[in-house]
Amino acid sequence: MRKKIAFIGTGGTISSLGADPLDIVFYGEQKTMLHAGEILDAVPEVQMVADVVAVPFANVPSPAIAFAEWKSLAALCAEVEKDPQGFEGFVIGHGTATLEETAYILSLVLKVSIPVVVVGSQRPLSGLSSDARLNLVNAVRVAASDQSKGRGVLVLLNDEIHAAREVTKTSTFRMQTFRAPDFGMLGYVDGETVAYYRSTERRTAPDTEFDISGLDALPRVDISYAYAGADGAEIDAFVAAGARGIVSAGFAPGMVTPGQLDALIRARAAGAVVMQGSRVGSGIVHRGRRLADLGFLTSDNLNPQKARLLLALALSVTADPQEIIRIFATY
Repeated sequence: MRKKIAFIGTGGTISSLGADPLDIVFYGEQKTMLHAGEILDAVPEVQMVADVVAVPFANVPSPAIAFAEWKSLAALCAEVEKDPQGFEGFVIGHGTATLEETAYILSLVLKVSIPVVVVGSQRPLSGLSSDARLNLVNAVRVAASDQSKGRGVLVLLNDEIHAAREVTKTSTFRMQTFRAPDFGMLGYVDGETVAYYRSTERRTAPDTEFDISGLDALPRVDISYAYAGADGAEIDAFVAAGARGIVSAGFAPGMVTPGQLDALIRARAAGAVVMQGSRVGSGIVHRGRRLADLGFLTSDNLNPQKARLLLALALSVTADPQEIIRIFATY
């Protein structure tokens, strides 16, 4: 029996039309993005693998997506799951710039039990050799697969299935841009075959302790990027702006410049949670005696942009450092 899949479009390259088929770089200047129903009309092949129904949302360039959109998406998914039409999976179209952040926060806050797949493309829908059409078809295949149940939020591009927590964008234009540097993909889609080879160990939606439905905003958490000669002025500015947390994207395996260290110590004294991470995008930052004595926490192997999201969610439920450490070990 064919599955019924809800398709929510949020804009992005997968919805974009360029000036002509060769416009695959500056297509955004056309400011033309199709809505979910129009995308399905342009890619009728999706109906060959499932009954796909467009669910209205809004087209937002992915650099503009933030808490308000995440909260609305989570609420919309909860509402659609209760629809008497009996949807059995979600596909969310998204721009690739912040796709990994949307996928990760949804994996922490969604309360739906059916598969959720976030999909994007590197080339616009109108582009020559665009990946948009096949990515969308394969995302529907993944959402409709019984094997996808219980795996949390998934990301699908370039025939590869990734866990939301682990995947990151690694290249501006190459098709194979979405990678999981430490652990690799969960599986492949080859034609009609959806094949999984591993699962993620960390807790994921819907079995999480976070609920953003009653929040107007997340606690402010900012990212400080380490570079040679940095004096920490940005950290002082973040604290002055009201940051409750600072994620330090430090030098591997977890260091900053002397100026940044002084500023992070001042931030900790002012009451901000300081979390030491790494700018390299792979590997664990361990909490040894030096960081523990400073009262700094560490981000495990999360990249800075995802550590920022998890710290903000953690601060929405607790200010206890030991509880935050537990949360980072859990998710």
